[in-house]
Amino acid sequence: MSEPLPDNPMRKTELRRQRLAARDALLPAERVEKSLALAVHSAGAIALQAGAIVSGFLPIRSEVDLHPLMTLLRDRGARICVPVVLDRETIIFREMTAETELVPGTFGTSGPGPAAAELEPEIMLVPLAAFDARGHRIGYGGGYYDRAIHRLREKGLNPRLIGIAFDCQEVASVPEEPHDMKLDAVLTESGYRPFADMPA
Repeated sequence: MSEPLPDNPMRKTELRRQRLAARDALLPAERVEKSLALAVHSAGAIALQAGAIVSGFLPIRSEVDLHPLMTLLRDRGARICVPVVLDRETIIFREMTAETELVPGTFGTSGPGPAAAELEPEIMLVPLAAFDARGHRIGYGGGYYDRAIHRLREKGLNPRLIGIAFDCQEVASVPEEPHDMKLDAVLTESGYRPFADMPA
């Protein structure tokens, strides 16, 4: 990976702002339609075994609504978990079944309560602000997922990272920084795009 340019954080901030504005501009009905299309494309694309642990997320603001996709994956035998914010540094993943009651969490979020099992995902459906054709992503700036992935890798785990976005969130190139983690694939309303053979 090349040494990052000094202006990378500023460029990321501007790209994040632009792509989130484009996502916000989608009409609610468009987001519903695109979220359903994204779920349909996943059917033959995301390989998993029965009992595989998959982390999704509950939508906030104008994010993709992953409820249809998480339901499809659960029907295929996956165990679904979602992130729960513990503090300004840490997220963990708690199991979410069809019967799980969601409780208010930190910073205006909601998720399964402490009684839900804490799981370590094998496949992570990762929210993002922007992505490029090489599999690099721009998150929301908090670093929660980067730290969570790092902790899993420290335990010897290597979760498959699938970015979740709308097509309008793609950019020509994401500025790289040393802590960035490359996606294995991205899933949008246009389909599933793997990056395994793409140069870094």
